[in-house]
Formats: sequence, C-alpha cells, structure tokens
Amino acid sequence: MTHRTLAGKQIVIGVTGSIAAVELVKLIHELRRRGADVRAVMSGAAAGIISPDALSYATGHETIIRISGLVEHVTFCGDEGTADLLLVAPCTANTLSKIACGIDDTPVTTFATTALGSCIPVILVPAMHHSMYRHPAIVGNIRRLREWGIDVLDPRVEEGKAKMPGLEEIVLWCERAVLGQPLSGKRVLITSGPCREPVDDVRILTTRSSGQMGRALALEAFRLGADVTVVHSDTFPCVKNLPATTAADMRKAVLTHLRKEKGTDIYISAAAVSDFSPAAKAGKIKSGKPATIDLVPLPKIITEVVEKFHPFTIGFKIEKDPEKGARTLLASGVAMVMMNRPDTMGAATGRYVVLEKGKKTPLSGTKEEIAQAVFRMASDHPGLRG
Repeated sequence: MTHRTLAGKQIVIGVTGSIAAVELVKLIHELRRRGADVRAVMSGAAAGIISPDALSYATGHETIIRISGLVEHVTFCGDEGTADLLLVAPCTANTLSKIACGIDDTPVTTFATTALGSCIPVILVPAMHHSMYRHPAIVGNIRRLREWGIDVLDPRVEEGKAKMPGLEEIVLWCERAVLGQPLSGKRVLITSGPCREPVDDVRILTTRSSGQMGRALALEAFRLGADVTVVHSDTFPCVKNLPATTAADMRKAVLTHLRKEKGTDIYISAAAVSDFSPAAKAGKIKSGKPATIDLVPLPKIITEVVEKFHPFTIGFKIEKDPEKGARTLLASGVAMVMMNRPDTMGAATGRYVVLEKGKKTPLSGTKEEIAQAVFRMASDHPGLRG
C-alpha cells in the first residue's frame, strides 16, 4: 500500500536536457501515487530527449514548453502561486549554473528564478558526467545554491557519470520539503533490525526481526525534517547509516556516536538487540550429536543511553506479556514503550500498544502508518515539547 503523504500538494517538475529525463515518467507516477498534483515544464533541450506528450500523459496536464501570455511561471511559482515545490530533475550543469547566477533563458530557469524570489522550496537533482560535476564552477555553484537554502541532492556516481539518485530518495526529499519539517533541528538516533551473534565460524544466533519498523521510523523522521542516524546492518536512503552486526558492535557504535555528537534529541531503540552472546567456538561445531552453547548476558544499550545521555527515548518490548518489562523501562526514564508480541516480528503490518505514564494507546496498521502515529504521539509528549 502506498501512503498519500503528498495529498493536497502541487509539485512542478522542471525537466532539462539530460538523458536521465527518460526516467521522469516513473518519477511522476510515484509522486502521484503519493497524492501529489504534478505539473511539468521543459527546456527545449529536454523536449529533444523525451516527448512533452509523454509527460502530459504522466501528469494528466499539458506540459509547459514555453512561457506564454498566461505567465505560467507566476501562476505556479510566483508570490501567489499554487505550487508547493519546484523540483528540477534532471538538472544539467548548464541549468544548475544558470540558476546559481540568476539567468532565466529557458522555461525551467524562468520558473526557478520566480520560485527563488517567492521563497517556495526548490530541489535540484543534478545529472551529468562526473568530470562536469567536479568542475570548480559547478562545485562553487552547488555551494552557493545550498547556502540559499536550496536542496541540491548528491548524485549516484557510477560508470563515470553523476546520475540521479533512486526514485525513493527523490520522493523522500520531496516529502521532506513540503511536510513542514516539524522535527527540523532535531537529531534522531535509531537502532534497527536484528543482531547476529557468532556461535562458531559458520553459525549465528539471531532473531526474526526484519528491520522494517526501524526503517519506517527512520524514513518518517527524515520526512519530518530531522537529522537521522541509524545503527544497523542494512542501508537506508537519505539517512546516516552506521554499520553494526553484533550487539557489541551496536553498543560501541551507539555510544561512540553519542559521545562524538554530545548526545541526541531522540533515541529510538527499535532493534532486536541480543540479550545474550554465545561463547563462540573456534571452527565448526560438529553435527550429528548434542551440543551445548553457553550464553553470556549482555548489557542493555537502552539503559546506558538513558542514564548517560538522557534523550527523549522510545523503547520496544516484545514478549508474550510485555507490560511488566515495559513499566520497568518507563521507571528507568524511557518516555514511551512500544509493546508487541513475538508473532508480529517480520510482518509488513504491526499491532502495538504504546505505554506512557498513565496512558495506553493501541496502534495497528502498516509499519509506515505506525511510524507516522509514533511521531505524532511523540510531538505531543511533554518530555519532547519541553
């Protein structure tokens, strides 16, 4: 299920003369699935790469290929304009530099000049050969544009080219630009996914955690404007990923990050952190006969974080009857505890009860819906507001 995070928002896409323009139909469809009203404006060079009719079909609106007497740039991006965001994708070196210098000699650059003057959000998605991207003038122009508050996305550098990032990353930046950024200035640290503890040189001890809940929380925090760091064994878009496989790795990464950054505003312990570490055997335990594995208790990362750094903390407790353990977490200084049962692990949907002091709130739905609800609840919590 695709959630309509962009419902009621109008996004104007400026398309310039890069071969990456052939990806625009897919991007437009993804924005529309999220609920956005999308309009397209093209430079003459872009129209030589992809037909304006293709973008008219994708958006459901006539593509703008010239500025007419209807002053389209003012209608959409002027002081009283209807657009919530101008997204220039792909953005060539030529267009990027013209925007940085206030030159508007194509429909796209005219839209950009108007948008910057009226202070609506602008996102540029560069696409060019890597040597062009490294040109000192381009580097300087990107720096200038970012100083103006324009989001210039980092490209994927592959095969000697600075390519547009993936569709999911572009959409996330669009959501971040238009959703008001209520977490702007907040630092969010999340532990996510399973830990994998070595039993011998071949086997591991782990859990059924998929990391889906941690991923949903991380991306929602990014949408809402936070600076997000995730400690886990995966890679999520748009956030800082710190690698960790074992519980010891995770603890070291968390504490090192918090010392370096002098804490965090919000800590979410969504990982299924190992409670025990096997006394690992050298080589491979022989099969065919019973074997005994000694389990060594591990320190609780969430307890250390709360005691040493005192962030607004959201914990998770998964047991057949989790409330006793959840109340212990609350007593230790955790602000909210997400309680669920083992049979929900790894599923695309979840069923939780959120425990706060004097309050229980049931939550169910997709992991993305639950993440949205968690941050709504957190924003109303006196511990975060204070």
